Amino acid sequence: MARLPAAVSAGFLLVSACAHTVPPPAPPPETPARVMARIQDWEDRRSLGGGEIVRLATAAPEVTVRVRALRALARIQDVATLDAVVAGLTAPDKAVREEAAFAVGELALSWEPLPEDARTALTGALVRAEASETDGRVRITLLESLGKLATPGAVEVLTARLSPANGPWSEAAATALGVAARKAGAAAVANVPLEAIRALLKPRERSEVNLAGAYLLAASKRPDAVEALRSCLANAHPDVMALCVKGLGDVGSPRDTMALNLMLGDATPRVSAEAARALAKLSAKCEAGAPCDPLLALEGQGRRAKQVAEGKAAQGHALLAVAQQGLPLQGRPVLSRLRSALAEADRIAVSDEAHADLAWLDCRFAAAMDRQQGTLEQVLQCGYGRVPEARRLALGLHEVAQFKGAPNAASKPGDVSPAVPGAAFAVPYLNHVSPLVRGGALDALSERPVPEAMAPVRALIGGGDAVVAVLAAATAGKLKDAAAVPALEALAERVPKEPDLAEAVAGALVALQGRAAEPRLREWLTHPHANVRRVAAESLTTLTGAPVRSNRVELPADTYRPPAAPAGTTLTLRTRKGDITVLLDPDAPLTGGNLVALAKQGYFRGITFHRVVPNFVAQGGDPRGDGEGGPGHSIRCEMTRRPYARGTVGMALSGKDTGGSQFFFTHSPQPHLDGRYTAFGEVVSGMDVVDALLEGTVIDDVIVGTRAP
Repeated sequence: MARLPAAVSAGFLLVSACAHTVPPPAPPPETPARVMARIQDWEDRRSLGGGEIVRLATAAPEVTVRVRALRALARIQDVATLDAVVAGLTAPDKAVREEAAFAVGELALSWEPLPEDARTALTGALVRAEASETDGRVRITLLESLGKLATPGAVEVLTARLSPANGPWSEAAATALGVAARKAGAAAVANVPLEAIRALLKPRERSEVNLAGAYLLAASKRPDAVEALRSCLANAHPDVMALCVKGLGDVGSPRDTMALNLMLGDATPRVSAEAARALAKLSAKCEAGAPCDPLLALEGQGRRAKQVAEGKAAQGHALLAVAQQGLPLQGRPVLSRLRSALAEADRIAVSDEAHADLAWLDCRFAAAMDRQQGTLEQVLQCGYGRVPEARRLALGLHEVAQFKGAPNAASKPGDVSPAVPGAAFAVPYLNHVSPLVRGGALDALSERPVPEAMAPVRALIGGGDAVVAVLAAATAGKLKDAAAVPALEALAERVPKEPDLAEAVAGALVALQGRAAEPRLREWLTHPHANVRRVAAESLTTLTGAPVRSNRVELPADTYRPPAAPAGTTLTLRTRKGDITVLLDPDAPLTGGNLVALAKQGYFRGITFHRVVPNFVAQGGDPRGDGEGGPGHSIRCEMTRRPYARGTVGMALSGKDTGGSQFFFTHSPQPHLDGRYTAFGEVVSGMDVVDALLEGTVIDDVIVGTRAP
């Protein structure tokens, strides 16, 4: 290298020496806003910041910082932070106590189940805190978290808070007990006094108490609650009625047909749909060969086909509910007559959208008929030539996968034939050009395996479609095909870079390799993606017979992070049934920002609502159209305090931090979803359009906007 002239060199050294004597600039002051930004960063990377979040949650001088740190711990869900979360339950400031109570509930809902000692510790902490809490909001949050925990000790406290029915805690306690029943099973609340629940259903000014009582009554599935369920059908609130109808469908009998038939005529679509589903359930309890009143009631639903033809798509929810629930074999004539009503209505349909809805409903009923017999027949020619072959076949294959055998002529209700035939008819569809059809065939063969499927299933494990590959791996496990192990191991090598493959691959590894799969699964325990670690821990627990847990792992710094959505951001979904406008929740800025970024790319144009379950959810955002697709990246869960009320918008998940592009609208309150799936917004206009959505409704575009403050 050429040397500098001596004079220049000396001057340069002098300047350099002087420069070294200048002190570095002082770092900017550590304002609460800067601390909050760091917490957001750590949270999204699933990092504890070297213990800094725990310190901030327990000792930060600013209440807002402590609250934000506790929210981060709630979303990270690391059992190692249990002590810090519990400490917040006794903090002097009520905002900190309330956030700590919420965080305890989030720990209870961890996708990877908590160890028993942690559940015991959390139960004790919540019980003590609830007994001494003086603030009403905090106490309600404590009751909600007791329901999420669902331990016997939690149920005992919640039961005590049910009475008096007009007391300050009865509503929260009843809802929490319903959540506990949904999480731990109806047996968890079997000892709750029925009279205490009935008292909540008495007419009162606050319908929310009635709603909580009906939610608990329906979730408890108690045979001794039939009279109470019948009584609450007279409630004026549609969601109370729908819950009581749902409960009767689970524990009632064909003798309840008259009462449910009245509900079929209700003007609210979610009530009539729930009544149709309940009657379909009760039809399975009819004696073979005897008159079946529920079936007679359902036969009259053909009139709804004409309403759908007139553009009243919401009336199709009752028909969809029957088709999804299915009918026993003796209900086949009812399904056939309903299809005839659809065909007649199709001749007078007022729009292309109405034609599309009727065509899809026809295929739904055709698939229900095929499910009755366990083979494809009706779906081969359903839909009046308007439903693409791939969509028809995929639907039919998924439906016949549920075939459990037809009742024998002399059998009792619920009995099935001793041997369910294999799904040999599905084998040719493994070579279909559409991945949706191949996936449907794999579903059918997974439930009803046949030896001749081994070779073609094995070939699909190494195919280019990742979803089909993992479904094939799972099916190979059901087939016990040892020859599939090399292909399965090659697929397992892809899991570190394709985390969505983990669950099906792990199941197949356990089925085909047994303990030989243990080393690979233990490697997955340290994978950055939380769902891969959960799958590995659960699989190892199955293999070893001893509880195995994973540890939290920080995500790499370059993990995809969407830009945050500013407060007031809206998304307007343009559909052929009308527009739906959603106001995004500022407490879930990255979840909202992810959908905003996708919308600006035109990602949602032409995507359908692929799943609609009447009186539950309408789900869309999947480019594949079968519920298995996404944008190629995942985002972290951002649990909020927003409850799943009617019109709440949430992210669909297959495990922790697996959100992508699929979202759903709730038709009615769904408290068991609270804190489990990110609730990131609410419908502010177009709820009537949400009610009218049917499977296959197309999203023409999603427009990003701003709502004026």
